[in-house]
Amino acid sequence: MMIKLLRTDMKKILLVLIFIPLAVFGGDFSKVGTAAAQFLKISAGARGAAMGDALAAAANDVDALYWNPAGITKLSSISLGVSNSRWFADIAHNYAGFVAPLSESDYIGLSVTELSVPEQEVTTIEKPEGTGVYYQVSDLAIGISYSRKLTDRFSVGVTAKYIQQNLYNESANTIAIDFGSLLQTGFHGLVIAMAISNFGGNLKLEGRDLISTSDINRNISGDYNPSSDLSTEQWSLPLNFRIGAALDIVGKNDPVFLSDEHRFTLAIDGNHPNDNVERANIGGEYSWDETIFLRSGYKINYDVEKWTFGAGVKVNFAETQFIFDYAYVDYNDLGKVSRFSVGLKF
Repeated sequence: MMIKLLRTDMKKILLVLIFIPLAVFGGDFSKVGTAAAQFLKISAGARGAAMGDALAAAANDVDALYWNPAGITKLSSISLGVSNSRWFADIAHNYAGFVAPLSESDYIGLSVTELSVPEQEVTTIEKPEGTGVYYQVSDLAIGISYSRKLTDRFSVGVTAKYIQQNLYNESANTIAIDFGSLLQTGFHGLVIAMAISNFGGNLKLEGRDLISTSDINRNISGDYNPSSDLSTEQWSLPLNFRIGAALDIVGKNDPVFLSDEHRFTLAIDGNHPNDNVERANIGGEYSWDETIFLRSGYKINYDVEKWTFGAGVKVNFAETQFIFDYAYVDYNDLGKVSRFSVGLKF
């Protein structure tokens, strides 16, 4: 009888986990290049990167501010986290997050994401070796989040964020909102999540390099050429709808298979972006005594990245917990990217 019930439960779990990646593939039409602020699509933290970016339902640290703001309700104490990634062409991606419980049901968070490129020398046709003038490109997003447990199983969260892009003497800025929800089903610890990211205004570059002169009437002689502004188009943000599920296959908190020391979590996300085809992410995390972690993931319907790997460790010192995570992602011809994260829980 018990074996029959276990088989029935496993069938239900597999149906939920299989449905998520299949549900997002509604078409193959790609709209690449139709959204600005692409840095917003670079994930936060090494844990999620190592698990193939499948963290909508599995996020349990300050990185949840990026994946799903409702996820910070899993934190029971003040938490800090920072991560660094060295991307292609010496591009640096940095993320920092802070979460504090206000009560047993209310939580706030702050997050900062920054992408920067080393100074580059301006070149022209006349001076292809350089003009002696340097420029820099950078992106910035600052978010403030609020999340609440509506019941002991259902949480919601929202993030308001300021987004800015700088290109030499030009800049663009706007406001966006992230929404998220988290449902703990009570069925073998299965968690189902939904998140909408970067819902907001458009970006339009403005700056002094766009100021020009214009001859408003060539039929009138004279040298009066008033100033005019070159018009630039508005570009939408990379809006993304994400659904996810996470399940402890092995563990001690209502898993499928009980174990006091070992835990294995399976996570699956489905993504529907406004500037690309639908995608799916699958990730797994093995933990020994919630101290040592091994992670891997696989990305479906991506251009270059497929497999991801990583590891982590937690160290307790007095009443403070230190977390160190590492992720490795191979982008084929573009190169290999390493990501490091450090976290504190008080």
